[in-house]
Amino acid sequence: MAKLWAVIRREYIERVRSKWFLIGTFLGPVFMLAITILPAVMASKTRASSTSGNIVIIDASGTELGARVQARLSIPGPEEAPGTKAVPSLKVVARAGIAAAESLATKAVIAKDRVGYLVLTDSTALGQRTRYAGRNASTMSDMQLVRDAVRQTVLSMRFEKEGIDRAKIELLSAVRIQIDAERLDERGRGNSGIGSLILGYLVAFLLYMMIALYGQSILRGVMEEKTTRVAEVVVASVPTDTLLAGKVLGGGAVGITQQLIWVLCGLGLYVVREPIFKALGVDQLPFSMPSVSLAFVGIVMLFYILGFLFYASLFAAVGAMVSNQEDAQQASMPVMVLLVFSVIFMQPMLLAPQGNFARLLSIFPSSAPILMPLRMSMVQVPWYEVVGSIASVAVACLLSIWVSARIYRVGLLMYGKRPSIRELVRWVRYAG
Repeated sequence: MAKLWAVIRREYIERVRSKWFLIGTFLGPVFMLAITILPAVMASKTRASSTSGNIVIIDASGTELGARVQARLSIPGPEEAPGTKAVPSLKVVARAGIAAAESLATKAVIAKDRVGYLVLTDSTALGQRTRYAGRNASTMSDMQLVRDAVRQTVLSMRFEKEGIDRAKIELLSAVRIQIDAERLDERGRGNSGIGSLILGYLVAFLLYMMIALYGQSILRGVMEEKTTRVAEVVVASVPTDTLLAGKVLGGGAVGITQQLIWVLCGLGLYVVREPIFKALGVDQLPFSMPSVSLAFVGIVMLFYILGFLFYASLFAAVGAMVSNQEDAQQASMPVMVLLVFSVIFMQPMLLAPQGNFARLLSIFPSSAPILMPLRMSMVQVPWYEVVGSIASVAVACLLSIWVSARIYRVGLLMYGKRPSIRELVRWVRYAG
């Protein structure tokens, strides 16, 4: 036990004293603040650009659709002074003249005289489709403005055809509803649905980052000790199993330390959020952060510890297998695929956290440490699913430690080419 503690202490102190640990620890909260608050602030302030009306409208619909879309796009918004918005130019053509009109409009866009052009046909008047091409085709706010203008105009023309007054049409159709989503489960009313989603994403991303960074750090440390022959000296006084356990536990303790500092900094930023919002020019976020129970924090930490032990032991085994950086990158690829597998399926989990696929991913050992906390932050997960997920990860963790310890015991003192799968099987049998 004394030797194990000595290895843990050495690994922990070496990594904590590193300047990169200090930089990452204190820049982490700033990064988290940037990826959570700034997108929401920017989204709340996003609006169509002042050049969104500087387009050519090619009207081949045979109706007054083009003129009415032009008038709608020329109306200044509530925050714009009259005359500040560019006025679209209207070109009425027959169906056969669309190609020639598009050619001229394309030249105007290339020459930067116009930002784009909109094609209206008889199918547009029927409410089916329209077509736009321009420099701002990837600007979502501009495209939303054009889309709304065409849609509202088509609706107005349909209502007028049914004998409804134009003024009433504008009054009845110009409605925008804001949805305030609140989570409701067996425990009663929860918090903001968007806030729960953001919390879950942050927790999953943090777990993934900690496991990936510190797992690969253990791989590099083991490989460095092996290539510099330091391992030969250490193994003479410390058993390989103790050395492996000390490296994994020491690296995990560093990760927990960094996460605790990040959580405390995050709480501090949340307490002083009002001056930050005021400096950014907003009153508050468009969502509220959900409350977090101690039980949830404990379960998340348990998943982190088990997940880290699972992946770190595999990374350590990879480090003992190889003797250079090129082989390490190739040999660690299967482990990284298992880890990235969890991130790839984060979006399906966010879209349907109560589906069968989400349940399967939250119980599968390689993805459960990341995806189960994500799912728990979004919906009420039955206790037996949480227990089953923890049990599956624990069993996989014990199995990976058992295999990795035997590979580590033999591979740490083996040099030369990277072993094959058959040789690894022999190592496990020989070490056992």
